[in-house]
Amino acid sequence: MINPVTPWTATVHNDLEKGKLLFDAALQRHKFQLFNTIDSIWLTAAWPNSARIAFRLAFGMNSNFEKTAVTEITGGLLITASTRLGDYRIHLSYPEGPSAVFRYTVSFRGAFQMLIPFWPRDIVPLTKEGKVENTSGIVHAHQVGARSGQLFASMTKPKNGSLFYFQNLTAMSDYCDASETSLAETVGGQWPEIGFQFPVNREKPLPAGKEYVISDAFVILDEKIPERDCQVAEQFLDCLAAVYLLIPKPEPVFHDWNAIAGKVLHDLETNKGCWTQAEGTPYLNAYVGDYRTPAEIMVQLAVLMPLQEYLAWSGNRHPISDDLASGLRAFYDKNIGSIVRWHPAQEDDLDKSEEQKREMVMDSWYLHHPLLNLARLALGGNKIAEKLFLDSIGYAIKVARHFNYEWPVFYKMTTLEVIKAETAPGKGGEKDVPGSYAHIMLMAWKLTGEKRFMKEAMNAIKSLDGLGFDIFYQANNTAFAAGAFLELFKETGESRYLELSYCCLAGIFKNCQIWDCNYGHAKNFPNFFAVFPLKDAPYTAAYEELEVHAALHHYLEAAKGIEIQPSLRILVPEFIKYAASRLAYYYPALLPEEMIAEEIKTGEVQKDLWIPLEDIHDGWEKSGEVGQEVYGAGLPFGILPRQYFRIERLDALVFVDYPASSFRFGKTSVTFHLEGSPRLRAKMILLGLPKAVLSKIKVEQKDRSVYRQLKGASSNIFELSGRARVRIKWAAF
Repeated sequence: MINPVTPWTATVHNDLEKGKLLFDAALQRHKFQLFNTIDSIWLTAAWPNSARIAFRLAFGMNSNFEKTAVTEITGGLLITASTRLGDYRIHLSYPEGPSAVFRYTVSFRGAFQMLIPFWPRDIVPLTKEGKVENTSGIVHAHQVGARSGQLFASMTKPKNGSLFYFQNLTAMSDYCDASETSLAETVGGQWPEIGFQFPVNREKPLPAGKEYVISDAFVILDEKIPERDCQVAEQFLDCLAAVYLLIPKPEPVFHDWNAIAGKVLHDLETNKGCWTQAEGTPYLNAYVGDYRTPAEIMVQLAVLMPLQEYLAWSGNRHPISDDLASGLRAFYDKNIGSIVRWHPAQEDDLDKSEEQKREMVMDSWYLHHPLLNLARLALGGNKIAEKLFLDSIGYAIKVARHFNYEWPVFYKMTTLEVIKAETAPGKGGEKDVPGSYAHIMLMAWKLTGEKRFMKEAMNAIKSLDGLGFDIFYQANNTAFAAGAFLELFKETGESRYLELSYCCLAGIFKNCQIWDCNYGHAKNFPNFFAVFPLKDAPYTAAYEELEVHAALHHYLEAAKGIEIQPSLRILVPEFIKYAASRLAYYYPALLPEEMIAEEIKTGEVQKDLWIPLEDIHDGWEKSGEVGQEVYGAGLPFGILPRQYFRIERLDALVFVDYPASSFRFGKTSVTFHLEGSPRLRAKMILLGLPKAVLSKIKVEQKDRSVYRQLKGASSNIFELSGRARVRIKWAAF
């Protein structure tokens, strides 16, 4: 099959044959050569079987590279090149690692103010002979929207191997800020023209005489070509983790989440825009000031679940918890035998503006998500939640069997009539729903001990075989499903459940933004390692991010005693670390007013209210246009019990930005374990202690079999290994 190509790709093979060889070298089993082909500087990398792939390091833009110089430096090469349009500097390096990995960082200084209307992609597969368009390959993953600038592909004709390509998009923020361009949708392409397409500036000229980074690429070459969906997921995770260790990373920001929790509780309790009433009972609105939409069970549980965790952690009570719990019974429909989405007394208020805003229309994931939170509450001792969950579980099973464990998008609860079958033509329904269903069946088994629920979970999972990345539909549901599959693996020993958990997590990390968007409005807050709620969502969302944070904590808890893929010990704790740093910036009080949207889709935005915005966008777009989501109010309640612990004897709080477990409290010490990788670092902060007490505290970390004292960055801040046993000791009082 011949692939159509542009002129900038069609001539590459011949250009390289005629080009000037500037340098050649070897990296592990791969041969590298550097060429000047007049209008481009190319690096070619050959697999052991001599097939090659070419990387366009610099593009002359209608001009020739007249001057080039190559200098060997520590760890790589420095290439300088000039055209009549400007000067280029290329730093080619070979970071240490188990894989054949290289990095090229390219900067450009224009000779005059310049508009750049076109730039070709930077990766072209080659053959020993013949034409580029006769090659074949599979693109397993690429950038969507503002997600990571990643590309994972395999070259299948000739059958050479795979490459993982990652653009450190953070490095190009200065260029985007100057040219008012975006880095969204820049890494991808169609085989054989793939890779990074520099964001061109057709309207605002690039200033003259200033150097800008225009590419910062990390590349891993692998001789393996994955064949099964789980192999694609596992290879993707390994490559992403390997690159993650190499890329520059921002310093996380510490927030006093305990103080934020107090502000949120106050505003939830006192702000009328957060509440509505039905039959004399208070219910939370989905969005501040949205009185037209009926109360939803998901909204009540989305706040009640983390609030219960927070109150159990703090040892306190709060009337909001009682109000939310007492109102849940109203959502149970005896005729159907299940909880429903909308409060029955307010169904007449549905405006029918969307498919789901109609009486008895259910979004498939929307049934299982409230059931999951009811089960989580039930396992925590909430009897109202337990009864609602067990009374509704039969209906969930009936629906699952009716649709043969392949759910549509919308269906009628009373008749099971399909209202909308597919997310898009030919794309099927909500593909992660079998995972959500398996999860609630697993929870039912935990509550009752009845084996029939375990069997239901196993039946549902069969429909996920072969989906790979496509299991991902909604981030929070997919993340919780990963933990459920891991637990099923522990119960059964069947490896396919472990593999499915990897497919779920690969979908999560494929949909993350592992770069800092330091241009436009996004200069005002950190956004490194954010996760998008849907595979095509144009923004990140507060509630889904909180639930992914909780679900990944659970995954590591479930992984105790299991040798999970080492890459997950890198990626999961790092997501958790940066979530604790980022999530506070959903609160409009921490954002400049000019970046908040003026026109709001639902309800209103109150700038000083400690309720999060639903949506954070690319730096050139304003945020909060969807609304201020009350159902995301649980942010601090979910973070505090997972990232903070109390030392009662010292009346102190301890913040740890990594997942910690296995706590042991003694009279003069506490020990715990960090669940990450020793190749990365965690931070611990001791809070609420006077200097006199801090001076008597020792922080130690176990090195092999011996505890060794750590010196803090200050009297209360300590850097820890990402995977270690930690001990805090103090003098007896």
